[in-house]
Amino acid sequence: MDQVTILFCGDSGDGMQLTGSQLTNTSAVYGNDVSTLPDYPSEIRAPAGTLAGISAFQLQFANHEIHTPGDRPDVLVAMNPASLKVNLSKLQPEGILIIDQDAFSERGLAKAGYKENPLEDPALASRYRMHVVPASTLTLQALEGLDLKRTAKIRCKNFFALGLVCWLFDRPLDQILDWIEKKFARNNNVAEGNRRALKTGYHYGETSEAFDAQWQVDSVSRQPGTYRIINGNEALALGLVTAAQLADKPLVYSSYPITPASDVLHHMSRWKHLNVRTIQAEDEIAAMGATIGAAYGGALAATGTSGPGVCLKSEALNLAIMLELPLVILDVQRGGPSTGLPTKTEQTDLLQAMFGRNGESPLPILAPSSPRDCFDIAVEAFRIAVRHMTPVFILSEGFLANGSEPWRIPSIKELEPLQVQHPDNPVGFHPYSRDPDTLARPWVLPGTPGMEHCLGGLEKQPVTGTVSYAPEDHAAMCQQRAEKVQRIADYIPELNVTGSEQGDLLVLSWGGSYGAAATAVQRANRKGLSVGHAHLRYLNPFPRNLGKVLGHYDRVMIPELNSGQLGLLIRAHYLLDAVSLPKLQGQPFTIGEIEAKIEELLT
Repeated sequence: MDQVTILFCGDSGDGMQLTGSQLTNTSAVYGNDVSTLPDYPSEIRAPAGTLAGISAFQLQFANHEIHTPGDRPDVLVAMNPASLKVNLSKLQPEGILIIDQDAFSERGLAKAGYKENPLEDPALASRYRMHVVPASTLTLQALEGLDLKRTAKIRCKNFFALGLVCWLFDRPLDQILDWIEKKFARNNNVAEGNRRALKTGYHYGETSEAFDAQWQVDSVSRQPGTYRIINGNEALALGLVTAAQLADKPLVYSSYPITPASDVLHHMSRWKHLNVRTIQAEDEIAAMGATIGAAYGGALAATGTSGPGVCLKSEALNLAIMLELPLVILDVQRGGPSTGLPTKTEQTDLLQAMFGRNGESPLPILAPSSPRDCFDIAVEAFRIAVRHMTPVFILSEGFLANGSEPWRIPSIKELEPLQVQHPDNPVGFHPYSRDPDTLARPWVLPGTPGMEHCLGGLEKQPVTGTVSYAPEDHAAMCQQRAEKVQRIADYIPELNVTGSEQGDLLVLSWGGSYGAAATAVQRANRKGLSVGHAHLRYLNPFPRNLGKVLGHYDRVMIPELNSGQLGLLIRAHYLLDAVSLPKLQGQPFTIGEIEAKIEELLT
C-alpha cells in the first residue's frame, strides 16, 4: 500500500492515545511519513463505557509526503460498544474492523445505547472485513502467573491490539519493546505484562486463520538529518526557547492552565537550564500582567491560553499595545463559546485576535500550518515582536497542538540570529521616538542611567511619551500604531501559490486547514481543473501581494473552521465575493470535504 489510515478507539481508560503514539513512533522509525489526530473526551471523568467517554487516535503513515491524518480510516480498532457506535460510520466500506468481543456484554451494550448486539448483525460483516477477537480473554491468558491484579492485566489489552495491528502492517516490535523497558523500568511485572500482551497480539495475527494477508507500506525518501516526532504544543515551546537562545536573552513564560494550551507550560518548566523561567499564574489576568512586566524588564516574554483566556487577558493586552512592548500571546484555539468544546479544534478566534479589544488596537497575527510549522512560527513571532516593538498573536489550534508529524531538528547554526538592542546613550532619548523604517520605539532597560522614563495606559504625546489628551496627539499615536503593524508587510515573505497560478478558482486557507486544502487542490489539478492554492501564515498584516494573487482568479474559496471569519476580512479588504466553506463540528477538514466543494464550484 502507498498509505494507510488507522483509527484506535475505546474508553478513556483503554490507552488509545498510548497505543496510537507507539504505532506512530514505530512507523516513523521505520521510515514512513506520519500524521496523527488524537481525539480526547471533553469530560475528565465521563462514566466508563458511555459515548461521552470515548477516546480515539487516528494516524496515517505513507511511503510519500502526507499533510493530514487521513480522511476515512482503512482500519478501525474498537475496544468497546460505545467506541464502535461513535466511530463506525467513519470506516471505509470494505475496511478492516477489529473488535474486542469481550467488551460486548449486556451491560456494555446498554451503556452505549444498543438494544441489540451489533456483532450479531449480518449487515456489519457484509459491509466490512470484520474480525471479532476476544482480546481481553487472550490478554488474561497470556498474563497467567504474573503477579498483577486482574484489572491491571486487562489494562494491557491495548498492547494486544497494538501487536495485532503491527503484524497486519509488518511493523517491527523493537521500538515498542524498548519503550516498554524504559517506561516501566521500576515495575517489572507491568513491563512484562505489556510485553506479553504485545507479542500475543502479534502472534495472534500471524497464526490465526482469520487474517489471510499482511500489508506493507515502504519508507519515504527524506532530506538527510536527525528527525523526531513532534506535536504542535512542544514545537511551539521549542520555538519560543530557541528564539530566546538566538537573542541571548532569558525567556519568561507566564500562563494559567487551560486546555489545549497547558502542555506548552509543562514543556517550558523542564528547561530551566536554558534560562527559561516559568510562572503558573493564579489566573489569566495575572499571567498577562507578569508577561508585560517581564517584557518591560528586558526579557523575551510570552503567555499562552485558549479562547476563553484571551477574553480575560484583553484589557492587559491593550496595555501592552499602548506601552509598545515586545511579547508573544499564544492562543491554542478550541471550540466555543464559553467552555464549549475544550478538547476539540476550531479556528474561531481570528476576529477576537483582530478586534477583541477596546479602541484602535491593531496587532500582528500569525498562524502555523502544521505541527512542525509551530516551531518556525514561534521564532518568527518573537522576531517580529522585537524588530517592531509590538505584542504578537500566534493562533494555533487544538488539531495542531495535539497532532504530530516527523520534524527535522535544525542546527542552531542554520537559524538567523535574533538581534536585540537596548539603547544606553541618553543623548536625544525619548520613549516614543521612532525608527524611520519600522516605526519601532526604543526598548530601553529600566534603570539605564539618564534614560529613566515612565510608561502607562493613558494616551501619549508623540515622541516624548508625556500623557496627553490633545485630539491631534491621540489621532497621531493611533495612526502610528496602525502604520507600524502595516509596515510589517515589508519584512514578511510574499504569498506563494501552488497549482494553477491563475484560472478558475483559488483555494485560500489558513492555520491547520493547510494539509487538507493542499491535498484537495493537488487532486483537482490531476483531474484537469484550473485550481490554485495559497496559504496564509500571516493574517495581520496580509502579505503585500495578496491582492494581486486574488486578482488572478475568477473565484476565491476559503475553507475555515468557523462561520467565515477570514472570508469576512477578505471581502472587506479586497471587495471580492469570496466563497466561504465553513465547518463547525470540532473536527478538522477532511480532504474530501474541500475536494467536493471545489468540484461543486467548477462543474
